[in-house]
Amino acid sequence: MFGRWAREARLSLARLPSSVPGIARAPDRPVHAIRDIWPGNPDHGALLVSGAARFEGRNIPLRAHDWEYADLAPVTREWLQGFTWLRDLRALGSDEARLYARSIVGSWLDQPPIDPLVLNAPATGARLASWLGHFDFFASSASEAFRQKVMDRLLVEGRLISIMLPLAEQGWRNLTALKGLLAVAVAIPSQTGFLHRFHRYLEQELDRLTLPDGTLRERSPQAQMEAARELAEISVFMRMAQLSPSEKVQNALARICPVLRALRHGDGSLALFHGSKEQDDRQIDRIIQYGARQRLLASSMPDGGFWRISAGKALLFVDGAPPAGAPHDGNAHAAPLALEFSHGRQRLFVNCGAASTGMWKQALRETAAHSSLVVEETSCCDFTPAGSIARRPAHVTLTHQSQDGAHWVDGQHDGWYPGFGASWRRRLYLGPTGEDLRGEECVDGERRVAFALRFHLHPSVQAELAPDGDEVLMHAGGMIWRFRQEGGVLSLERSVYAGGEKPVASHQIVIRPPAAEVTPVSTDSDAATTPASQERGEAPEGEPMPPSQPEESGETGAGATADTQSSTTAGAPALPELPHRSEPLPARQVVQWVMERVPE
Repeated sequence: MFGRWAREARLSLARLPSSVPGIARAPDRPVHAIRDIWPGNPDHGALLVSGAARFEGRNIPLRAHDWEYADLAPVTREWLQGFTWLRDLRALGSDEARLYARSIVGSWLDQPPIDPLVLNAPATGARLASWLGHFDFFASSASEAFRQKVMDRLLVEGRLISIMLPLAEQGWRNLTALKGLLAVAVAIPSQTGFLHRFHRYLEQELDRLTLPDGTLRERSPQAQMEAARELAEISVFMRMAQLSPSEKVQNALARICPVLRALRHGDGSLALFHGSKEQDDRQIDRIIQYGARQRLLASSMPDGGFWRISAGKALLFVDGAPPAGAPHDGNAHAAPLALEFSHGRQRLFVNCGAASTGMWKQALRETAAHSSLVVEETSCCDFTPAGSIARRPAHVTLTHQSQDGAHWVDGQHDGWYPGFGASWRRRLYLGPTGEDLRGEECVDGERRVAFALRFHLHPSVQAELAPDGDEVLMHAGGMIWRFRQEGGVLSLERSVYAGGEKPVASHQIVIRPPAAEVTPVSTDSDAATTPASQERGEAPEGEPMPPSQPEESGETGAGATADTQSSTTAGAPALPELPHRSEPLPARQVVQWVMERVPE
């Protein structure tokens, strides 16, 4: 109780304006100038001048009189209050853009530094770094009174971040708060306490942010990129201010950047796991260029649990670990053993991506939104109303072997055992040319269950189901690919892809067991009997439905399931045998599939 009272008292003192006797006053311009190093979008800058901001594919009206934005989702509000969009006005570069940037910053200065505006440390850190990174653009030619007002507010909000340290664990976002504190320490070096606290808490943050192999605890390629970007910017700010480089920062970048490079497809953008979107490959290149001394690629990610397998021009990614644990699971997906597959710059099998808010965020976290298997229309994880994971697979295992350029992957998890008594085993083979990917999917249980094996296709892939329903032909990147299966019913259904700026329609290959082979499952578990699709509501008008909503497909063909391992897919050699991890349960359902390039 006393500690909370003391903290509130310090926060109240920090908010006192510089005009109060005895309170230090900031200089009227930064002592050391820093500059934002990331390029902006002039088209978005032109939109800002008209009074709207572009965020995740939609326009948001800027309300300079109401910076609280209580009606918006927290992530949107944090982005608006972070002022990182100033770089878009700078990219536009007109006098109108400069004056608009000055007026919008001035409208923030007219608001008192009280809750809830300034006690979000990551948003405050982003704002301080943005103001100082663009100070020469919007403030240098302004009046002395305006510059003094900006610098005084920088000092006040820098104090607030300093007092809020140490911050609760919230992943890479804490680096943004510390970056803002460093920016103020550089601009106002007379406040020596800022730099001291920056170094003290940065070391603590880095220790709890990453796993030993350099993967972030959030297990997200996008979080990996964001952390690398914040650390690269911190490193550049220190060089601009002629400060001694931080060995901790350089060591962290040397571990994080190789993992970031390893989590990119051949097109240079990110694999879509755990809250990730593709992102601009040029931006990722810049981050690595600023952050890494050497262009290294992580050879493995044993702690992060991702498997990146390369053969010829092909890349296969498999998520081989459970979702991140609390408190790093706010964006985690129900995706153990989900895969993505690309050839050259062409993505073929993908996961559906991510959204930051609303119905889409929840829908895209479900197992059905991944190139994975779903039992009884139920995700292998349960989510709490707050967004964390309440239930996850107890055991997730994955092993990888290679020989003469060919690769074998063997994974298993028990995410559906509590509700349905079933476990799933995925065995994959990637040939040495990268043009032959095949798999065997085994569902072992106490009874046969309904399942859907899903392979989501990138929107650039044109796919058609053969008239007899025995294969799917795909045209992509000037190549033709063929997908065949044995052991189930093949269909081509509607899907959605949210790996870019906004969701777009796409397709998915789906394999289900023959209806006659499925035994209905009865259970008292609400989590097991309520399909995730029933909890999502309707899609916004004009947008594609979430991935679990199928459309009517053409004719389908049926194979047969068996209690023992089924025969190999017609015309394809069997997967080399790997030892089973446990004895099969009484009912075993097996699907084998092949994805191969058709010779020209």
